[in-house]
Amino acid sequence: MSKIIVVLYSFLILTQSFNINIEDISKFNALMEHAKYHKEVYGDSFFNFLSEHYGNQMVQHENEHTGHENLPFKDPHHMLCHINTAFILAPYISYSLNTSIVKEIPLNFLYKEPVSLHEKLSVFQPPKLA
Repeated sequence: MSKIIVVLYSFLILTQSFNINIEDISKFNALMEHAKYHKEVYGDSFFNFLSEHYGNQMVQHENEHTGHENLPFKDPHHMLCHINTAFILAPYISYSLNTSIVKEIPLNFLYKEPVSLHEKLSVFQPPKLA
């Protein structure tokens, strides 16, 4: 039973990492209808349809007809969600820090053991017989 739960949780984490939500799953019907429309009107295959709406030809095809707002994965939170900026472009600014010389303050406390034994205890002596 625990293996089934582990597999289900792993699948849940995998689907969440793809950033798929319930709203997108509910829009798959609109995706299939729009693909059918493209096949009837333009004669596009399903892969051409995906290329026109999610691939390289998306910019040219955006303004040809309406109905693109109902397609899944077209929300703004899906666009550019995994792009990290690695560099910040700014002019190089150097700051000069004026450091003062650190003066060493003499220590004003002296630690002395309260009890000192000049003679070590017999427990900590080396063995006398070899």
